[in-house]
Amino acid sequence: MIPKKIECLSSEKKLVTNDDKAQVVYELRHEFNVKELVNIAGIPRSTYYYHVKKWNKPDKYADVKTEMRRLFNDELKCRAGYRTMTREIRKTTPINHKTVQRLMKELGLHCMVRRKKYRSYKGAEGKIAPNVLKRDFNATAPNKKWVTDVTEFHLFGQKIYLSPIMDLYNREIISYTIFRRPTLSMVTEMLEKALEKLPEQHNLILHSDQGWQYQQKRYQYMLSERGVAQSMSRRGNCLDNSVIENFFGILKTELLYIQEFESIEHFIQELDQYIHYYNHRRTKQRLRGLSPVEYRTQSSVAA
Repeated sequence: MIPKKIECLSSEKKLVTNDDKAQVVYELRHEFNVKELVNIAGIPRSTYYYHVKKWNKPDKYADVKTEMRRLFNDELKCRAGYRTMTREIRKTTPINHKTVQRLMKELGLHCMVRRKKYRSYKGAEGKIAPNVLKRDFNATAPNKKWVTDVTEFHLFGQKIYLSPIMDLYNREIISYTIFRRPTLSMVTEMLEKALEKLPEQHNLILHSDQGWQYQQKRYQYMLSERGVAQSMSRRGNCLDNSVIENFFGILKTELLYIQEFESIEHFIQELDQYIHYYNHRRTKQRLRGLSPVEYRTQSSVAA
């Protein structure tokens, strides 16, 4: 009597690998003759024994896999792609990024997709500043180029708004506010906290879109009083402020879409913790594998 498992494997309609066939033969080896089983499965005996030897061979990546699971679940909170994971593993173990990508796929470690952001443009309400930044997102030192925007979150039938300022030098979030309504105070309080960190001598550009908050006299006066040049994206050109929008995409991918929250208050607490994680723990390839704060700190020491 031919085992049904082997009959299925020998069917041309089934897309199975030699490894799959060898596994079935291995399961049935005590009940049936191996020579007959491999003939029915349509694989040479040498192929069968090759796979058996491979399974019995110790996994040289066992420790790496354990560390990847720990990092992914405990420290990185399911937020790491293979590039980030490679940088983390390389701190202790030399490894190729393609190997990390393959191992993460085997372990089922992957992130979710991104979604759209909040749009704050409501038409002309004040003075529109020119696009001084002109998509030049590189900065040679801190406090040369800042970018800002607003994003919203929908939870428990309510909306929460986040307004951050990012330094393009190291992509650090230097100031932010969290409000339940998109008010002018949301951006002025954020700006006030950021300006407290700004040296007296500077040559700073602060870029935003043409959102109504950034057109208000109070906001623009705060900038001019400290000698900050205001810059705005062109109408309908989201790429003019793509770095901060990319941050929002990362934040929602790594926090909002993969985590359960008990309440609005719980979400705000986790959002605060995420921004701290983003600044102090999340590494970037463009920052030589360092976090934004680590990169700024090392750069200041080198200077």
